[in-house]
Amino acid sequence: MNIRSQFIDYLQSPLGLLEIQASIQHLEAIKFVSDYSLPTNPNVVTSKTKEQLTEYFAGSRQRFTLPLGAKGTQFQQQVWQQLLKIPYGTTCSYSHIAQAMQNPKAVRAVGAANGRNPLTIVVPCHRVIGADGSLTGYAWGTSIKAALLQHEQTHKYPKS
Repeated sequence: MNIRSQFIDYLQSPLGLLEIQASIQHLEAIKFVSDYSLPTNPNVVTSKTKEQLTEYFAGSRQRFTLPLGAKGTQFQQQVWQQLLKIPYGTTCSYSHIAQAMQNPKAVRAVGAANGRNPLTIVVPCHRVIGADGSLTGYAWGTSIKAALLQHEQTHKYPKS
């Protein structure tokens, strides 16, 4: 029997409570939750994630350096890799991601994969907007999406 270690910790962010889930070596999920529903069992990965998210919300971190281990289909993984390429403080459309993947007809599939991103904030699905510039759906609500985008505009600094 394969027993998988699961490590859980929480971070009270300015936008709500975040639940952080990790394996021994990888960050597996970050999601907004309403309460501490699972027992806290931190490890090095969850601690490092809390540290980097705290820096992000303080405006001193624009890029995460965490060992990612989100589970998803090959297509979802490809979409999530494209999300990691969207610069801090900028946005792009689902169509842009589909084109970057050399699959311009996959706009709806890109949207679905974006919506299944288990690593909110760290894999910046909030930076994807509609082709017309509108804030399209976000798993945690468009008000949180708007707040994240506003936060990044406020704390954006030039690359050195």
